[in-house]
Amino acid sequence: MVETGHFALVLAFALALVQSLVPLFGARTGNERLMAVGGPVAVTGFALTALSFAALTMAYVQSDFSVANVWENSHSLKPMLFKITGTWGNHEGSMLLWVLILTFFGALVAVFGTNLPNTLRANVLAVQGWIGAAFFLFILATSNPFARLVPAPIEGRDLNPILQDIGLAIHPPLLYLGYVGFSVCFSFAVAALIEGKIDAAWARWVRPWTLAAWLFLTGGIAMGSYWAYYELGWGGFWFWDPVENASFMPWLAGTALLHSAIVMEKRSALKIWTLLLAILTFSLSLLGTFLVRSGVLTSVHAFATDPSRGVFILCILMLFIGGSLALFALRAGSLTTGGMFQPVSREGALVLNNLFLTTAAATVLIGTLYPLVIEAITGDKISVGAPFFNLTFGSLMVPLLMLVPFGPLLAWKRGDIFGAAQRLMFAFGGALLAVLVTMLAVEGETVFAALGIGLAFWLILGALTDIVLKSGFGNVSARVMLSRFVGLPRSVFGTTLAHLGVGLSVLGIVGVVSFETEKILTMRAGETVELSGHTVRFEGLHPFQGPNYTEDQGRFVLLGASGNSTGEIISAKRFYPARRMPTTEAGIKTMGFSQLYISLGDETTDGAVVVRMWWKPMVTLIWLGGLVMMIAGAISLTDRRLRVGAPARRAKPARPSPATS
Repeated sequence: MVETGHFALVLAFALALVQSLVPLFGARTGNERLMAVGGPVAVTGFALTALSFAALTMAYVQSDFSVANVWENSHSLKPMLFKITGTWGNHEGSMLLWVLILTFFGALVAVFGTNLPNTLRANVLAVQGWIGAAFFLFILATSNPFARLVPAPIEGRDLNPILQDIGLAIHPPLLYLGYVGFSVCFSFAVAALIEGKIDAAWARWVRPWTLAAWLFLTGGIAMGSYWAYYELGWGGFWFWDPVENASFMPWLAGTALLHSAIVMEKRSALKIWTLLLAILTFSLSLLGTFLVRSGVLTSVHAFATDPSRGVFILCILMLFIGGSLALFALRAGSLTTGGMFQPVSREGALVLNNLFLTTAAATVLIGTLYPLVIEAITGDKISVGAPFFNLTFGSLMVPLLMLVPFGPLLAWKRGDIFGAAQRLMFAFGGALLAVLVTMLAVEGETVFAALGIGLAFWLILGALTDIVLKSGFGNVSARVMLSRFVGLPRSVFGTTLAHLGVGLSVLGIVGVVSFETEKILTMRAGETVELSGHTVRFEGLHPFQGPNYTEDQGRFVLLGASGNSTGEIISAKRFYPARRMPTTEAGIKTMGFSQLYISLGDETTDGAVVVRMWWKPMVTLIWLGGLVMMIAGAISLTDRRLRVGAPARRAKPARPSPATS
């Protein structure tokens, strides 16, 4: 099975070469038969890649330690779930997952793109083939997941204990679906540049693919944030780690691309800007791949790799980013710019949104790469930490978020800013009330925290204002209003939920940053501690034997006003013998939208245990907002107008009555 998987990977590389050349040549010569080759080849390439991935997964499931990759990242005692997720918990396996998703998207274009112009479809599949061929070659040349060990070891070295978590089953696949999903937008952009034109079919296709990739990337980032929050035991939801930034930059650019694609679809404007954003978004995805796998960064997320891999990926980076931008420079002047609009309009609001988002992405890029550039030039090692990112990124996001509710209320082409402001008076009043309540109810809190709460409510109420007004609230009867509400396009619900999700995340961030309390102390069995109105009693350490680890569990009991138990929290210090590596398993108790978070430290010489406790108010809203944004994207994708080529439903003609026949 292992050799079958290796052979399938080689065949997939060969088919990627065919896909990258034959349809392109057919499009240039007008040969329909050559253009038609791209579809079946893309589907077959996906099937072979899936076979290769299944073979590697089977090797993990069966603990086949004759495969070097399995030996380095698995153990026979590891639970079955983590044997399967361990397939992509390493460099080689995760790259195989990367190309599996890439070929999957290529197959989707082949299957569902039959209504596209033949030349556009052929060029898109050819560009997908270029990307696939480059990464297949990278895997086969430097990162072969099927390399053998002779003789085969009896036991494996086990997976990194931090990765032995359910988060590994969710976070990387979602993240890659986002990263690689933007490759389709990139392929459509390059295909349009090759042809030198952007037509209606291009406009209809780019937005759904952008929306799907953005949806998955949002979920991947949110899941990764929560995974780090509970697994690393440090209690933070975002660290501005360089590899975190590597996933955040394409999300910012992808959000700008999504809004730009809306303008292009609705008004045939911003065509050149949309093309450029499609190129830049996938370029930032490739940059993230380079940062994680080149070894230039030291991060909890980064794979330890040899320099040859970094050089290979850098060459891929230069080829696709440099080549696409060069093609853009050659072709952009010959492309039509599209429709015109006034600065105060929905188009203008979306352009302003794009400027803020791309500038924010640029500041994150500079803060991430600046230390690498300085080290390469001078040899000095410096770090750019959270204060820089909080100041620069926050300064850009606050004015952007203040303007977000205005966008959906402005008319296309020419808007009325004062009319939009009047319609948002209720949202403004609610936000102002939230500021006043926060300042009065929370003793000693800063004005900035209250303003942050007000900003969150401004976003939430502003998003709801749009959908309420579109339903005719205050102008029609309740029955008509309900009918209008039900009949609204699903993309309208998607926009409302997306902006509402941003507001929820902002509320969670402001809440936990402003109102969090923390205690670090030593505790013995039977001792109690008060934290933000919660009484916690330490019951002591209890040993526990896991399938491939041992741990000391610290049990904490929550006490009510009468002294009775109202709940239990278990935190642990875990040790994995195969890796000789300890981990911290945080204990978390969720109460509404808030959490009590407990992390164990080391034992002292007198038998006490170092305990770190946090009360994190409204922290779960951070990830709930991300989930709401994902739901928003999914609802928007079900809108009939985003299903390419979907014909409008026509009512069946009524049968003639007997009296008139």
